[in-house]
Amino acid sequence: MSRTDRLVGAITDNTRILIAVMLVLTVAFGAGVMNLDQSSSLDQFQSDTEESQKLTYINDNFSTGNQNTTSAQLIVRDDDVLDKETMVDVLELQQEFRRNATINQTLVEQNAIVGIPNIVATAAIRADIGAELQRTNAEFQRLNRTVSEERASLRADGAELERRAATLNATTEELSAALDTLRANPNASVRETFASVRSATPVEFTDEDYATFERAVEQLRSAENRSAAEAAYRLGTRGVLADQFETLQSQRETLQQRQADLREQGEQLQELGAELRSLNADLQNASDPTLDRQLETLQAMNESEVDDTIGLVLGSESGGQAFAFMPNYYQPGDTSVNATMLVVTQTTATEMSAGAASDRLVDSQLAMETVAANADVAADDVIVFGTGKISDEINRSMTDSLAIVGPLALLFVVIALAVAYRDVIDILLGLAGIGVVLTWTFGAMGWLGISFNQIMIAVPVLLIGLSIDYAIHIFMRHREERQNENTPSSVAGAMRVALAGVGIALVWVTATTVIGFLSNLTSPVPPIQDFGIASAVGISAALVVFGLLVPALKIEVDGLLEDRFGWDRRKEAFGTGGGRFSQVLAVGETAARKAPYVVIVAAVLLSAGGAYGASQVDTTFNQEDFLAEDPPDWTKDLPEPFKPGEYDAKANLDYVNENFLRQDSQAQLLVEGDVASAATLEQLQRAQRTAEESDSGVVQVLSNGEADIRGPLSVMEQVAANNETFNATLAAADTDGDGVPDRNVDAVYAELFAVAPDQAAGVIHRTDGGDYEAVRMVISVQGTASMGETTDEMRALADGIEADSELTATATGQTILFDIVSDQLLDTVIESLLITLVAVFAFLMFTYRITEGSALLGAVTLVPVVFSVTWILGTMWLLDIPFNIMTGMITSLTVGLGVAYSIHVSERYNQELERADSMWDAMETTITGTGGALLGSAATTVGGFGVLSFAILPPLQQFGIITGLTIIYAFLASVLVLPSLLVVWTRYVGPDVGESAAEAEAPVGTAAPGAED
Repeated sequence: MSRTDRLVGAITDNTRILIAVMLVLTVAFGAGVMNLDQSSSLDQFQSDTEESQKLTYINDNFSTGNQNTTSAQLIVRDDDVLDKETMVDVLELQQEFRRNATINQTLVEQNAIVGIPNIVATAAIRADIGAELQRTNAEFQRLNRTVSEERASLRADGAELERRAATLNATTEELSAALDTLRANPNASVRETFASVRSATPVEFTDEDYATFERAVEQLRSAENRSAAEAAYRLGTRGVLADQFETLQSQRETLQQRQADLREQGEQLQELGAELRSLNADLQNASDPTLDRQLETLQAMNESEVDDTIGLVLGSESGGQAFAFMPNYYQPGDTSVNATMLVVTQTTATEMSAGAASDRLVDSQLAMETVAANADVAADDVIVFGTGKISDEINRSMTDSLAIVGPLALLFVVIALAVAYRDVIDILLGLAGIGVVLTWTFGAMGWLGISFNQIMIAVPVLLIGLSIDYAIHIFMRHREERQNENTPSSVAGAMRVALAGVGIALVWVTATTVIGFLSNLTSPVPPIQDFGIASAVGISAALVVFGLLVPALKIEVDGLLEDRFGWDRRKEAFGTGGGRFSQVLAVGETAARKAPYVVIVAAVLLSAGGAYGASQVDTTFNQEDFLAEDPPDWTKDLPEPFKPGEYDAKANLDYVNENFLRQDSQAQLLVEGDVASAATLEQLQRAQRTAEESDSGVVQVLSNGEADIRGPLSVMEQVAANNETFNATLAAADTDGDGVPDRNVDAVYAELFAVAPDQAAGVIHRTDGGDYEAVRMVISVQGTASMGETTDEMRALADGIEADSELTATATGQTILFDIVSDQLLDTVIESLLITLVAVFAFLMFTYRITEGSALLGAVTLVPVVFSVTWILGTMWLLDIPFNIMTGMITSLTVGLGVAYSIHVSERYNQELERADSMWDAMETTITGTGGALLGSAATTVGGFGVLSFAILPPLQQFGIITGLTIIYAFLASVLVLPSLLVVWTRYVGPDVGESAAEAEAPVGTAAPGAED
């Protein structure tokens, strides 16, 4: 007894123990399902490349604040989105966003929502503040001049009054002295004495003054007492100067009034100064006025004022970032357009990855969509587009795809099995085996830490198809043996012969299929490696389950039904009872009998055409690949939970790509080395000009004709326009006036970090020690530009920066990383195909040399698989299906699945050669027996993969179509081409078996009648 017979006997004799062990293993594996994670991030497809390392460096060392942020884009479409009514509605919509807790909790603190209505309102506010500031400043300057002049005049007039008072006082003293003289000398002349006083003082006296003085002298000379004398003195001094003193007093009162007025003007001047400071502060803060103030300002404006302000911010002579919110077909200066964009900046709890977002972010962007749909907005349509929206649709497309594909796959399998088995018990046993295989596979993924991602959706469908393939071969062979008079007819006895006959083929099939999928381990793309591991584990599980558990269950169930209930469980194998299926399957045998070489040559020619088509197949990997189109109408009639949701992200993405600046479509140039030097800034300026002048259609050009590029130079220019201090520093460092500092670059950087730290940190990396280690340029890329063109142009810019310098420049960014993944996918296709072919070729030649004594039989078995590979690749070219993360595995899958069909045919044919009367008898038994099983398994597998064409996820649709065709090609190659190859092999190097019964019985060296045919 051979080892195979002993192993098979152990299986059939210990079925209950085997079932118990398998159930325990199922529970153990099933526990791992709880550890299975789901991931839709596209970052997981990126390998560890220099570009990915540099992007990580950028994310770690360049920032625009202390929060991780992302942006959502809202596109507002209407006949005229720049009219007052629509812009007011958009601002009110922003208020609704802020009132919504789900949205508001994600918004950044400043400038969270920015669009043309905000810019127009802010410009109007700044214009009003500027006009008021100008008016107030003019009033301040006028009043300041008035106060200054009056203060000087008061000082002069006060001094003059003091001099006048001193003169009057001195004159008073002189008049008093004159009176003393005249009193002491009665004979002295009054006129002469008065004349001497007049000549000694600048005070002008009148005749009335002399007359008053003369009366005073007379009174003094006649005074009899002191009081009379004092009265005479008063009359002769103050009385003479009474008019003068009265005028002086009036002038003093006028001066005091003027001083009081000056104090009031000073207070007014202080108030105007405070108002100026307040207006200046308002103007500075007007870059981010409150939303309420923006709305109030816009509502107060008339249409003419709105148009004037739009002309101010979007005029042909204006610049700035306002044009980043306008469609690329907008003509600067126009006051009407049918679409505009809002940018909503949101915080993220963790770092973002392409195609994936936190639940918080997803919920917020879905809430924006709901609020916009329910708001009373004059615009016809509001589109919400962002990472959260994309992540939601990618995740939903996975879930909805499974909800549709899973039941359809099972339904098709049940129908196919019903046709093939025509027996409820066998159908239930097959479905039970599928459930165990899936449990083992997903449990193993959980224990191994393999995430369930987009391409893993194909794993259950793949395993369902292969599991049924295994089940059909075992069940059909078991049915054949129960009908075979030369084998035991009992359930266990027939299963023992069936397992011994088909078991080896299943082992070889499993080994070669596992080799095919494990060849994906050479791929640099991690999820493809995981797919290879998960598929290999699942296929191995299918062999164990359908090679051990299902046969044991079959023996127990059929034995119970026959022994206890008397049911006859013998069934006819599919394809062995004659009829139309047998006639179809016999085509390959007939062709091999009549013209084997014609068949082989035709296959070779067809494969040559397929090989040419294979060289024309494109490779792609981008976010758009994972976005679903809106599902067909028939899916919307499905009952819950199978009914898919609505999908519009792809259409929205296409619209944004065609008409607007994509916030997430950027390439970056990281420059490292001595970046705080004039030479580095000159290199950056040269690279920026090269990018701006490029006509390749890669760099995003705004509607004002300016390229959207941000780097150290553009940030310096922007900050200098708003900060006089930095403007002076920059001007002092730019001696030739070309906008690029040519000295004291360290000082320019330091001042930039001092006045605008967030903006500086976004383009310059300064270490904790104060050294400037790297700078970067962020270049917006057109959404319609191909990844290859973008990568080539950015790398050319990097090479230009490195030329004639000691700098290191690296082009990176999500688009470039995706292009690298695309290249790696092509490498995966080629490498996995070569590795799979070589490994399977070596395995088959070795195993057939050991088991059958003919290594060449292994090569013959593999040839139809090579044919089917070229056929499927040619079909991909004809159907315009590119290599992507799913279809990129088609070559290894074709070899892995296709070789199974060839092995079954070759193995059965070789077995039948030992007991058949002739080569044709062996071939007929093989084609009608194994061929029938192959037809059944092919039908179920094609159906299983074919239902993927109903998936919501586009790569799954393509994968389902291509894989279904792969199975068809593999089946056709095994039943149409392989028989001719086996005939040629038998005639030249195979066993010494005749081509007819007569020839088999003829003496050696004697040709049987008709042998020459």
